[in-house]
Amino acid sequence: MFPGVHAATHPDKPAQIMAGTGEVMTFRELDDTANRVSRLFADLGLEPGDHVALCMENHPLMLAIAWGAHYAGLYYTAASSRLTTAELEYIVEDCEAKVFITSAYKAQQAAELVAPNVRLKLMLDGTAEGYESFEGMIARYPATPLPDRVEGSDMLYSSGTTGRPKGVKPPLSGAPLGTPPPLMGVVTMLFGVNESSTYLSPAPLYHAAPLRFSMSAQRIGATVVVMEHFDPEEFLALIERYEVTTTQVVPTMFVRMLKLPEDVRTRYDLSSLQVCIHAAAPCPVAVKQQIIDWWGPVLHEYYAGTEGNGFVYCNSEQWLAHPGTVGAALTGQIHIVGEDGEELPPGEAGTIYFSDGATFEYHNDPEKTKSSYNEKGWSTLGDVGYVDDDGFLYLTDRKAYMIISGGVNIYPQEAENVLTMHPKVFDVAVFGVPNEDFGEEVKAVVQPVDTADAGPDL
Repeated sequence: MFPGVHAATHPDKPAQIMAGTGEVMTFRELDDTANRVSRLFADLGLEPGDHVALCMENHPLMLAIAWGAHYAGLYYTAASSRLTTAELEYIVEDCEAKVFITSAYKAQQAAELVAPNVRLKLMLDGTAEGYESFEGMIARYPATPLPDRVEGSDMLYSSGTTGRPKGVKPPLSGAPLGTPPPLMGVVTMLFGVNESSTYLSPAPLYHAAPLRFSMSAQRIGATVVVMEHFDPEEFLALIERYEVTTTQVVPTMFVRMLKLPEDVRTRYDLSSLQVCIHAAAPCPVAVKQQIIDWWGPVLHEYYAGTEGNGFVYCNSEQWLAHPGTVGAALTGQIHIVGEDGEELPPGEAGTIYFSDGATFEYHNDPEKTKSSYNEKGWSTLGDVGYVDDDGFLYLTDRKAYMIISGGVNIYPQEAENVLTMHPKVFDVAVFGVPNEDFGEEVKAVVQPVDTADAGPDL
């Protein structure tokens, strides 16, 4: 399946709705735009396996551009719109992009970007020096499909928390366009997304999960509602307005919704919501319990990385039986490994490794690839955690974030989970700073809900 199939059967059905403006893109419009984009890429001489890069806000055309690259059998990298110019240049060059597409929203940075290997630079909603108009370029091409289309793929960059972002380049299958990728099984069987679903995407589309799940929903024929920016009350209002069935959030969004006044939280009808997926960071136990009490057992959590070496999952019922868990392995086998390289028993925290999962390598970075595997061939994303006697995994923190103070291992995430629940705290970051006696000491930077509360008393 792919959007063109639904354009033929349900051409006027909304494929995408922009939350802020209400702008609708039908499946016919999505497929037509993707076909024009794919023809542009082909006319530039790009062939399956070549690469394009995108950097923009949650723009109404972002998913259509990604589909255009997909239709052409290309790799496409969505780069964070919050990167510095140097960071963006690194990704564009590292992924070997031949086309770079941005928007007028990023015009200042676009003018600064140096990318000598890029053949064509395009801009939406305007132009800048060195950039052609995206809209003008694709208008030259018909909306007819390319012949002999094969599946393309994203090539996304994992978090740069331990150095520069690392590109994960999956092999192209060469399968005909419409061949279901592995993620489709998760989306349909585990989360129940189908043609009648409405999927609300509140996060930046340059992240792996929002991009992949939004495109998977459109592949199935579901409608995707895209929030330009997350706002906790607007999120609740959108569920009611569009009778949203499925959404995916991060724990910070839960916290922000829980801090809404009670009359705001109870104002909206959330009865249509069947599945709320969350991942990306550990969720404080108190936060998740309150959301389940509010929304019912609709929460589904997973732990996985762009690398795809393992997939850990739990539903609400499993979590209630194992509070704090991120789930049990559905793909790959979990191993908790100590500093000496030996596997640890249940209840002891160590580095999380997976065996029997998909292998991966970081693009143009053999040293980082090598450091992610141990002598047994198990791979890690660098996270720390433990398993219980039933095999359920609990995240502690990233190994790189661990603070060692007086010989004691301290995990910032545990302190952040407590502080974030304070009613006067909007957000918090905990980290280590040098200390002459203990090596490191713990510091917290707190963003108050009301800046008038800032001060030592808080």
